[in-house]
Amino acid sequence: MDAPWLAAPPDPLAEALHHLRMSGVFYCHSELTAPWGLTMPAMPGCLWFHAVTAGECLLEFDGTEPLVLRAGDVAVVPHGGGHRGLSEPGAITPNVLDLPHQFTGDRYAVLRHGSGGALTSMLCGAVQFDSPAARAVVAQLPPTLHLTASPRTEAMQATMGLIAAEARDLRPGGEAILTRLSDVLVVQAVRSWLETDPVARTGWLGALHDPQIGRAVAAVHRDPARAWTVAALAAEVPMSRSAFAARFTALVGEPALAYVTRWRMHLALDRLRADDPLSEVAGRLGYRSEAAFSRAFKRVTGTSPGAARRTVRTPTP
Repeated sequence: MDAPWLAAPPDPLAEALHHLRMSGVFYCHSELTAPWGLTMPAMPGCLWFHAVTAGECLLEFDGTEPLVLRAGDVAVVPHGGGHRGLSEPGAITPNVLDLPHQFTGDRYAVLRHGSGGALTSMLCGAVQFDSPAARAVVAQLPPTLHLTASPRTEAMQATMGLIAAEARDLRPGGEAILTRLSDVLVVQAVRSWLETDPVARTGWLGALHDPQIGRAVAAVHRDPARAWTVAALAAEVPMSRSAFAARFTALVGEPALAYVTRWRMHLALDRLRADDPLSEVAGRLGYRSEAAFSRAFKRVTGTSPGAARRTVRTPTP
């Protein structure tokens, strides 16, 4: 393969974590004094995160019990749903984007807000994921992740310590360090969920854990341009053709060749939005003509390759 954007490690779960690379939309170090409240608006296609470095807060979501976040805790809102952070029940919660911020970079700001009481310090942000493999994992996450300080999250706590130390005395380049540490923290939170939550062993993620179907999925990710057939995928495992086809559909939720085509189209969406030429995208994904690629693309995504260049986000696999 001569296209780096097609390369992938052989383990599909390792691939997903390898590609958990983010484009930060907004990072904010907040110094909040009670009573205080904030509304985080819905941001479709983004993941919200909140890391409490001092004090505590309530995180409220419509229709569910609030989460209590204490120093050392991390909360992740994977699907960009709107929610509220506040010092106590009933506090006024203005939209965080409407409050005055002190910007030290294009995507990093400091927010000081509240009424002068007990201090809560948080690093918050909204990020997007660049890889189809990463977005596929994020799509499987529950509405919220709440990770507390414990021996199981020791690595995450070390990152939190670095964030807290850097935020206390923001020196030149500090915003770059904090944004990168924030991205590491999000990856650590997702990895912790993958390793510990039984839900991560079901559905598409469960298929990646399967020693045979996971290998077949990894083969597709590693070489999407290959002229895959059910027989060729079964031989990779190895399994009989009929047993492989039935097991793949049962675990992944769709037939193997349908998955191959859809995975190619998700790769194509990214490259089209990066302004790669249509002929190059089609050829590197195994299509002999732009017309054949365009037909497959529209069948899977519901839109033409040209229209896809003008859109912002990619549907998750």
